Amino acid sequence: MKAIRKFTVRAVLPESLQALEELAGNLRWSWHEPTRQLFEHIAPDLWRSSGHDPAALLGAVEPSRLEELAVDHDYVAGVNLIRDDLRAYLEEPRWYQSLEGDKPDRIAYFSPEFGIAAALPQYSGGLGILAGDHLKSASDLGVPLVGVGLFYRAGYFSQSISPDGWQMESYPVLDPDGLPLSVLRHGDGSPAQVSLALPEDRTLHARIWQASVGRITLLLLDTDIPENPDDLRLVTDRLYGGGGEHRLMQELLLGIGGARAVKLWSKLGSSPEPDVFHTNEGHAGFLGLERISSLIGEGLTFQEALQVARAGTVFTTHTPVAAGIDRFERPLMKRYLGTELLPGVAVDDVLALGAENYDGGSPDVFNMAVMGLRLGQHANGVSTLHGEVSRRMFSGLWPGFDAADVPIGSITNGVHPPTWTDPALLTLAESRLGTGDTSAADWASPAVSDQELWAVRGRMRLQFVQDARRRLVAAWKEQNAGGIPPAWLNEVFDPNVLTIGFARRVPTYKRLTLMLHDPERLRALLTHPTRPIQIVIAGKSHPADEEGKRLIQQIVQFAEDPELRTRIAFLPDYNISMAQLMYPGTDVWLNNPLRPLEACGTSGMKAALNGALNLSILDGWWPEYYDGQNGWAIPSADAAGDPVERDKVEAEALYDLLEHQVSPPFYERNADDVPERWVTSIRHTLATLSPELSADRMVRQYVERMYRPAGSAEAALTSDNYRGARELAAWKSRISRQWPGVAVAHVESGGVMAVPQVGDELHLRAHVQLNGLSADDVSVQVVYGRSLNGDELQGTRTQDLVLDGDTGADADAGASVGADAASADGASADEPGGTFGGQAGPVIVAEGSTLFTGTVILDRAGGFGYTVRVVPRHELLAGPAEMGLIAVAS
Repeated sequence: MKAIRKFTVRAVLPESLQALEELAGNLRWSWHEPTRQLFEHIAPDLWRSSGHDPAALLGAVEPSRLEELAVDHDYVAGVNLIRDDLRAYLEEPRWYQSLEGDKPDRIAYFSPEFGIAAALPQYSGGLGILAGDHLKSASDLGVPLVGVGLFYRAGYFSQSISPDGWQMESYPVLDPDGLPLSVLRHGDGSPAQVSLALPEDRTLHARIWQASVGRITLLLLDTDIPENPDDLRLVTDRLYGGGGEHRLMQELLLGIGGARAVKLWSKLGSSPEPDVFHTNEGHAGFLGLERISSLIGEGLTFQEALQVARAGTVFTTHTPVAAGIDRFERPLMKRYLGTELLPGVAVDDVLALGAENYDGGSPDVFNMAVMGLRLGQHANGVSTLHGEVSRRMFSGLWPGFDAADVPIGSITNGVHPPTWTDPALLTLAESRLGTGDTSAADWASPAVSDQELWAVRGRMRLQFVQDARRRLVAAWKEQNAGGIPPAWLNEVFDPNVLTIGFARRVPTYKRLTLMLHDPERLRALLTHPTRPIQIVIAGKSHPADEEGKRLIQQIVQFAEDPELRTRIAFLPDYNISMAQLMYPGTDVWLNNPLRPLEACGTSGMKAALNGALNLSILDGWWPEYYDGQNGWAIPSADAAGDPVERDKVEAEALYDLLEHQVSPPFYERNADDVPERWVTSIRHTLATLSPELSADRMVRQYVERMYRPAGSAEAALTSDNYRGARELAAWKSRISRQWPGVAVAHVESGGVMAVPQVGDELHLRAHVQLNGLSADDVSVQVVYGRSLNGDELQGTRTQDLVLDGDTGADADAGASVGADAASADGASADEPGGTFGGQAGPVIVAEGSTLFTGTVILDRAGGFGYTVRVVPRHELLAGPAEMGLIAVAS
């Protein structure tokens, strides 16, 4: 029989072991190995079967075992020592506290999912794992973050595989009382709640759970409470579940409810309210609207409030394809926004923020990423390549600007080393290199011999093989209740065979089945008599993605071949616990997406932290870090017009690499059975990639490039009763009204010789119609670079021209002021010669134009081209493209 409800009964700990409760209540145990060892010592088998969950362990362990440990003085001393270490970790100054100068007092980090530990399954894939790693590294560095998300009663989903290989989903309901969570409460003990106005005079209420992630508090909003009717209790039922309206309510709750929850949490805890808000992907974008509404309540207009909200907001996009962005129908948006949801905010103002009013956009939808960019003055992609893709993808928001000028930067994702590095490698670093920080260890040191390093890699491979076999046996038993698992399941994978890992979400662009393009070629690689390979595969397809499920089915059915079933396997229900053994246990991590559709792809990073080598298409993070010694690059047939042909070319390249470049060095052994060339690559990977791939590096970059500038911008606008915000809004309004009349009326040049040479000086005079604006309102710039094929400039540089003081009227409109001027409508006088010399001709400069001049030194040979542009200028703008306004010489 099935239970209608499940809950966890917590053990009553003996007095001497009370510190275990404190240790279990802070999720630092998920990455702090000494704490994990304390819990494992209680009952090793139970620790493993509980999924390494201290709360579940303490709820299941026999009281007699706890009484036994309570009189073990060494164990009690160890528990108290680790408890004291946790308290010091929570209180002592860290990296952030040592920073000089202005810095935010509090940063709020919003994400729809957080992957922190398997015991708190609030994640679906890379986005959530990244968010969890962000919080962990922020904690380690002392960055004052508060995380904000939703509590999903069924998480994402549990995956099983049917006998015919089809993915099946189930949604076990979580008991929050059995998780490391506590309810945020008022001083009188009553639960703190936030409420949102909904259509038809309904109200959505949510309680606020708190999780301690080291030094960081994570707030999770939960609608499954008695104050809501049954249908609204289901708003936070599962991650990425339901249709458009259900998803909209989740995102309204995350953004608007989350912003209100942070404010309430700050008030109850006498903590400073955030001055910077980080939106991790567009799902949480509504938080900016709540901030605007709150500021309107303080007396600001919508436009004034918008400047403040933008200044303090960081927006990170993770999506390289338009299809991956949340878009809601405008009538649905009007229905929800035409309530008291956002006091003081007009529906049309909100709709304008998410409007796709650019070439190729749809007038019928509200785009969450577009709103995120319009509400976030500081924006970034998650790898260098993804930043380039994002600038092209969203260039329509900044018409007239080159993609390189689009104000979206890049900060490459990182992963949290203590979470993802195997304890065996940590122990080796501590014992031989004197540090438990594997990202800072000297892996080139002879203090670690090749034999030792290879032996550790072998142990990690063995523990993964054993775990994989256990999982496959458990999956078989689930399908065949009461049956006896076949013996061959205990022979799946060989701890001495080259092991390749492939695990991630299963959308079609990640091409799970590229390896099956030539089944016989793959068969030969798997069963090679002297250099075999084995492949472990895992991952979940979205429940609505039928094509993704078919890809999984193809893999499962291929792996059923009796000749192959011990060399290739699909492990169901991919999660953090599985991943923490799979990454260290694989020798090669495979990634073969359609370039450039992988925003970052952090799974290969986690493998690299454990000495695995990457075999990947040059997509995501790999183009930045591939150096020829840390793995292999699969050639990408981007130019292939036919997708089938592209798959064929790239699959054949994959097979060739596996056969001729990957397998040989793994199996070439010295007299000690050590593959010296392979171990050299392991050392190089650990030494060069570990520091760069660390989430500590990522979080430091967010602090310096995003959080501190956002904090300074927000402070500049809010000081003196929002004086800066009021002035900036008024200035932007004036600029926007006048801008249609701004133009580059005429450009003249001279100074270069008849045959231009490096070192020549190009003198420029630009006549600009300002349409009533001041010269202080604009930057007039020459943009120059290489001119190769066509008119497009490459490798451009920008230099400001300066106000000369002469106007077209002063110069006498009928006089000749240029060389070889063709017209007065913006044509350039570019005849080489003396300063503005050459053939005389009439130039008619529009009355009222303003003259700007400057000099460009030709410092490199080759094709050269330039143009002149005008952009708004104000000290409170983050960059020249912020307003999306530009006038370019024609």
